Amino acid sequence: MLKKPRCVGMLSRLLYHSVTLTFNLQQLIFLGLAFVCLTPLITAPLALTLGLAIALTVRNPFPQVSKQISRQVLKGCVVLLGFGMDLAIVLKVGRSSALFSILTIGMTLLLGQWLGTRLKISHKISILISSGTAICGGSAIAAISTVIGAAEQEISIAMGTVFLLNAVGLYLFPLLGHTFHLSAEQFGLWAGVAIHDISSVVGAASYFGVEALNTATAVKLARSLWILPVSLLFSRLIRPHDTATRSGEFSQPVQVPWFICLFLLASVARSVIPAIADWSPTITQFSKIGLKLALFLIGAGLSAKTLKSVGWKPILQGVVLWIIVSLCSLGIILFLGLTH
Repeated sequence: MLKKPRCVGMLSRLLYHSVTLTFNLQQLIFLGLAFVCLTPLITAPLALTLGLAIALTVRNPFPQVSKQISRQVLKGCVVLLGFGMDLAIVLKVGRSSALFSILTIGMTLLLGQWLGTRLKISHKISILISSGTAICGGSAIAAISTVIGAAEQEISIAMGTVFLLNAVGLYLFPLLGHTFHLSAEQFGLWAGVAIHDISSVVGAASYFGVEALNTATAVKLARSLWILPVSLLFSRLIRPHDTATRSGEFSQPVQVPWFICLFLLASVARSVIPAIADWSPTITQFSKIGLKLALFLIGAGLSAKTLKSVGWKPILQGVVLWIIVSLCSLGIILFLGLTH
């Protein structure tokens, strides 16, 4: 008599427990909603909302795994977007917005430090929130935290603050863009400057069509390149004994996000290989589907504990800083007619 393969037995037991146990029912709900986010029925903001609903009700049954997956899926989606963008456009946006980036990043960092001092917030938390607002949200916080020796709790507070504002920006910016009658080009530039993370930038810009999406992605990725010089700046400004970790070791070297390089390579491939250009609409569609899954997982990563740990002062600093940056950048775009 043939023996049943071991993997079949394991699968049978897994299906049985998934149906009969409450905890596994929680897993089924989570996985079911994650699958639904891959369908055309769900938009990017709704995917984030479903993730938040899961986090604050039945809770995320896979907190560590979903956190890792969301990061990799998001980076992969950004790389796939590169296949839909001509390299000439990417370089044009980065070159023409360089001065704008220097001014807005410098202003945000200085203003953030002033607000942090006035609110008596931890110096390192203030640096992380200011850097996340100025450059590219969580990626900037993760990179700069390594050179200033930020503790895990300080990183968590900064990440929580930026995450909350990201969720608001994903819903609010498209509404404001239509209210101010921004063109796709103008909205893409504004979203790339004023929204923190690439996930919310792409999600918000997708409402304004392909042109806005391409502009916003290029602007945000161009700003992401400023992680390196800003990190080096803080490594010089913060005293050596402040950058030491609790174990007495110094922080690790600054790491530039690898997906930026892959995005540029994908854009090069799209520009020089005609077959890729023909497939770019399909590839872009896959990136949008993956983005919805990433947003769902990001939303599911929030917890009541994270919200409680943030406190009101860092949130106030983040909100005030964000409002000022958003209004100033919008004013420059509207009154000076600034586009890429």
